[in-house]
Amino acid sequence: MPKSTEYLPDYRGFSLATWVLALAGWVGVAYVLLRTLPSPGPRWLFFVAWLAALTGTAAPFVAYLNRRFARQAVPPSVLLRQAMWIGFFGATCAWLQIGRTLSLSTALLLAAGLGGIEWFLRMRERSRWSPEQDNEPA
Repeated sequence: MPKSTEYLPDYRGFSLATWVLALAGWVGVAYVLLRTLPSPGPRWLFFVAWLAALTGTAAPFVAYLNRRFARQAVPPSVLLRQAMWIGFFGATCAWLQIGRTLSLSTALLLAAGLGGIEWFLRMRERSRWSPEQDNEPA
């Protein structure tokens, strides 16, 4: 590979995995909502399915935003982690809504906290980056 060509990770496996995750999550959410009674077991199944559905649905948007605005190529593991933050945010908001403790300020503080954690993780990854890693295919 010539030095002028930047190495880009293969996103085909990531794309397939997110589609499967989103489909399984939305099927699970529909099943829980339509076929079960609101008891503790199905409630936790709802949270797991909701997390999977939101993560799989957010992943293509996260990949697009990173492809559009990131300074360097972002590995699929980082894209999945960022999509999981969105799924975790949605599942946490759903959990807070059960006890009627979710408000706009709570949601904004939660989003800011999760965004801050991701920002610090990305800052740590950038500080450990070396140019030799991007020029060699995995």
